[in-house]
Amino acid sequence: MSAVADWFVAEPAAAPAPPRRRNRTSNSLLQVQNRRRARQRRLTPGMVWIAAFALLLAGVVALNVAVLRANVAVDKLDQQQVQLQAQNAALASQVSSASASIRIEQAARRFGLAPAPATDTSYLDLNKK
Repeated sequence: MSAVADWFVAEPAAAPAPPRRRNRTSNSLLQVQNRRRARQRRLTPGMVWIAAFALLLAGVVALNVAVLRANVAVDKLDQQQVQLQAQNAALASQVSSASASIRIEQAARRFGLAPAPATDTSYLDLNKK
């Protein structure tokens, strides 16, 4: 029991050591270390998410710009298509008017040709041998 009693006996507490004052060199050394830590920032998960979202937003903007350029190109092609269809219609009209029988008869008369009478028409049979 004496061991137990000795354990419960309060020992005189040692006086707390007086706080050590740091000299200026240790303060400046701590400041330099703090600056180094500040410069060496760690990559936190929040920063990673922000960078990922910024990258995704930049991709969305680039995609929208590409779609806009494609739409502008499609609009230009549509305008060209309308112009070409109008030109084709005008050329088809010119071809049909140029191949009209009245115009052909007028051009033949200018060259001194006359239509043959129906009684002078004869046919050749090319199948005879």
